[in-house]
Amino acid sequence: MLPATIDLRALRVLVPQRGFRPRVVLVATTLLDAQGDPKEDWAGLYRARWHAELALRSLKQTMQMDVLRCKTPAMGRKESWGHLLLDTLLRAAMAQAALGHGVRPRQGRLQGARQTLAAFPSQLAQRSSTTREQTVHAVLKAIASHRVGTRPDRYEPRVGKRRPKPYPLMRVPRQQARARLAAAA
Repeated sequence: MLPATIDLRALRVLVPQRGFRPRVVLVATTLLDAQGDPKEDWAGLYRARWHAELALRSLKQTMQMDVLRCKTPAMGRKESWGHLLLDTLLRAAMAQAALGHGVRPRQGRLQGARQTLAAFPSQLAQRSSTTREQTVHAVLKAIASHRVGTRPDRYEPRVGKRRPKPYPLMRVPRQQARARLAAAA
């Protein structure tokens, strides 16, 4: 049950950006402690929102989550949770690789980590426990080598890039479509 009223703190935050006019943003928050949450911290959080947008975009594109392949809402939830689990595990491997090789975790490429881990499962399964550690170290080093440069204040167009396929949509069950093709041949 929602409360009848909510106490909010409204902040007018100046977000400076070198080379541009300062931007004023109005932020409403339920964090009411002005000393514990100074106004200047909110400007940094606003500027860091780009990392959240990049993480969401990479989750959808890198994990092929832009189009879910299931047909029921329950399976859609399962597929989404599976993608989120895999993304979390990949990002954990990226963080471990970054810590061990002096790289910041945000400098890692998710696609590079995914491809690296996809290339090594047979080597990890066939090795003895002593050589497995060497292989894990090599995998983490390879993950750390896939880097994205620092891109502050980068702007990207908000457009759909997905192109339609040159084939018509399948509107009947596959078995019926095969039968039609066999009858036409």
